[in-house]
Amino acid sequence: MQADANSDRLRLLWYGATVFISSAVLLVLEITAGRLIAPYVGVTIYSWTSIIGVILAGLSLGNWLGGRLADRGAGETATGVVLALSAATSLLSLYALVLVAPLIQDSQLDLLSSSFVYVLSMFFLPSVLLGIPTPLLTTLALQLDEHAGRIVGRMHALAALGSICGTFLTGFVLIQYLGSRLIILLSAILLVFLALPFLRGASRQLTATVIALVLATGGLSYQQQGFANPCDRESSYFCLRVVDASDQVPFGTARAMVLDHLVHGINHESEPGMLVAPYVHLMQELAERHFEAQPERQLHYFFAGGGSFTQPRALGSLNPDARVTVAEVDPTVTELAQQRMFLSLDNIEVIHGDARTTLYRQKNRRYDVIVTDAFHDIAIPYHLVTHEYIELARARLQPDGLFTTNVVDAFPNPRMVKSLLKTLRLSFAHVDVWLDEIPTQPQRMTFVIAASDKAFSGDFFDSRRGFERRWLRINEPLLRTGDALADLPVFSDDFVPVERMIADLLLTRQGL
Repeated sequence: MQADANSDRLRLLWYGATVFISSAVLLVLEITAGRLIAPYVGVTIYSWTSIIGVILAGLSLGNWLGGRLADRGAGETATGVVLALSAATSLLSLYALVLVAPLIQDSQLDLLSSSFVYVLSMFFLPSVLLGIPTPLLTTLALQLDEHAGRIVGRMHALAALGSICGTFLTGFVLIQYLGSRLIILLSAILLVFLALPFLRGASRQLTATVIALVLATGGLSYQQQGFANPCDRESSYFCLRVVDASDQVPFGTARAMVLDHLVHGINHESEPGMLVAPYVHLMQELAERHFEAQPERQLHYFFAGGGSFTQPRALGSLNPDARVTVAEVDPTVTELAQQRMFLSLDNIEVIHGDARTTLYRQKNRRYDVIVTDAFHDIAIPYHLVTHEYIELARARLQPDGLFTTNVVDAFPNPRMVKSLLKTLRLSFAHVDVWLDEIPTQPQRMTFVIAASDKAFSGDFFDSRRGFERRWLRINEPLLRTGDALADLPVFSDDFVPVERMIADLLLTRQGL
């Protein structure tokens, strides 16, 4: 009897450990899903909503199927088969990405629908299968212990604890040290080892079949380049790539930094002052014109966001006396810019941390120019567009200082830009919106907004350095088109509906 009791206790521990580990793996897959689809659709609240929704739907279906299987007498062998199949479908998710990505990119799907299809095709089946073991093993555990409430509560607690551990482990450790594809591979291997003890009572033919299926799916994904990582580096924040951009410059060598699926800047190897992107060029010219009456003044710049460090790097050539402070949240971005983007930090102070927190801590500093260039594609850092942030920036500026920011929005009715303009007007006497061209049809554009207490004369100006360009102040035509300013919200820490403001990008092909 004592031997039977000990055996039952060990079995209960084994069942509980399986529930814990399988739940952890499911959340590992969920967090990794965000990284896998980021190079194709970026990282937005819509992509994460798709990920969480699809995986919860799969988990719910799996729980229901697990209960049905338990009622029909399924036991340990069924658990082993399900775990092995979850390993196979996890590996198959990498092949699904390779298969689906070209089809979606060539389709007319919007950003929201694209995110949903990616996640559905890649992770719905693994989440269904990983939802089955918990009710199945809970039922088996109830046959070994008459305390039903204790068993059910323990299994639910272990599932939740496993999910928590999987989330923290992936977000804080695995992504930045292993990379997404290796995480998928290791998760599949772990599930296979988890399955093997449950298959002890199965026929050799069944065991061989499920193992062969796992190997086949892994081989298929490998053969179809499913394990080929598009990222040069994977950090806690981004999939980072550096690509050749020499065709974007008139001579010499240039490289572009791509974070997820957006080019964040182009740096020329021998000409640091060459500003290829019109909006970066514009922000630099606005600052120079703002202080042109004081050519001897040593300007102090603060950049909220580093990225490729294109403008901070250019300042060393265009304005060698300028002091430059950059708040960059991701140290890997800075490292890659130094290694691959020709960046030297000799005259740049880099603070690795959130831009708003960094600016708040600079209580004894006053800047002449604050540049907010931290927007990641159409994923808006909410806390960098609110009235509270703008008031903080205003407090850190010199009385005659200049605040500039760029915003990706839809033309001709950029509601995000309009709301930000309305918000900025609460803190600055003069707020202007600039473009390098007026499109002839609706499209995605990068707008530059400049705010100060000093008026800018004229509705256009031509570049003085570098590429020949003309920029247009579009305040009046902007406010005559689309939504009226009075109908749009002021952004605050309590209310920042940026997804509603950029719905034209998220719900149409313009956002891709």
